[in-house]
Formats: sequence, C-alpha cells, structure tokens
Amino acid sequence: MATVLSVSGSPSATSRTARLLRHLDADLSAQGHEVIPLDVRTLPAEALLGADFAHPEIVRATELFARADGIVIGTPVYKAAYSGLLKTLLDLLPQYALTGKTVLPLATGGSTAHVLALDYALRPVLSSMGAAHIVQGWFVLDRHITTGEDGSVVLDPASAAPLDQVVAQFAAALDRTAPVPPALARTAPVPVTR
Repeated sequence: MATVLSVSGSPSATSRTARLLRHLDADLSAQGHEVIPLDVRTLPAEALLGADFAHPEIVRATELFARADGIVIGTPVYKAAYSGLLKTLLDLLPQYALTGKTVLPLATGGSTAHVLALDYALRPVLSSMGAAHIVQGWFVLDRHITTGEDGSVVLDPASAAPLDQVVAQFAAALDRTAPVPPALARTAPVPVTR
C-alpha cells in the first residue's frame, strides 16, 4: 500500500480542517495505507517566516513530502485563497516537490462562495510543483464538521457522502500508481525474446 502525507494548513489549534483530515487519515489507514499527519502550525514560525531551508524541522517536512506516494492537503479558505501558513510551507519546498505524487486537495470554509478556491488558487500551485495526478478536490462547510460526545468527528450527510467518493477516488489513484514492492519485482516473470 501507499504512504500518504496528510497536511493541515490551518493555523488554528482547534481547526476543523485538521479534525477533518485526521478523520480521513483513519479511513485511509483502515484501507492499509501508511498515513503520516503533518500540521504546518507545529513547525517553527521563525523557520517558516525566515525561509530557513536548513532548519531541521523544515528538512524533516521536506523529507516527508519526498517519501510520500500521495499527499492530502487540507486548508481553510481565507479571502478566497488557501491559508498563508500553507503557502509559507509550499514556498520552502523544492520546486518540484510533488513530482510523481497523487494529490487530494481539500478545503474548509464558512461559505460556499469560497468553493472555487480549490480550483483557482490551490490546484495551479500543486500542478506547478509537479503533481502527477491531482484528483477531484472537495470543499466542506465548517458547519458540516462537528465533534461527537466521544471526541470523534461527525460529518453532515451532505458532506460525508461526496467526501467518501473523493477519498475513494484518491485511494484508487494511489493503488494504480503505487510502486511494485521489491520482493514482487524480483519474482516477476522475465519476458522471453526470440
């Protein structure tokens, strides 16, 4: 199965975006994928704002992107664009950090007026970074993400069903692009030439 980096670009410690991503992480893990969560807000502000490419935490984040087969990028939408915090991290990554990756863009916001931010603000950046395949993204209204009494994330049915489809498409794309494990590659039949 694939390694998935799940990136929350929200600056808030009580972020609906991060809760949504951790909910989806559980689904992807249940399908057998290795999921690595990354909350950009936990990276050192001085390294992000000072563009310190050599800072150990920035180096580690860059290595996580390089290691992943697939990337889920979630962001709150502010002023019809993805978060400045996410932009700061993306600016520190190598120019083609997403080369060969399958990417699922997700956004949360208070109004459907921001739905197009995925296609007009985030998708072009992901594409310019070399993403091999950007699957259909999804926008979830903040009010559709609540917390249950047990602390679990509860999604409004209006968002849950289409989000399940988007995640299924992402998982299917990962399965199609996942590298062949070395053990299987060694046992693959060798074509005979005449």
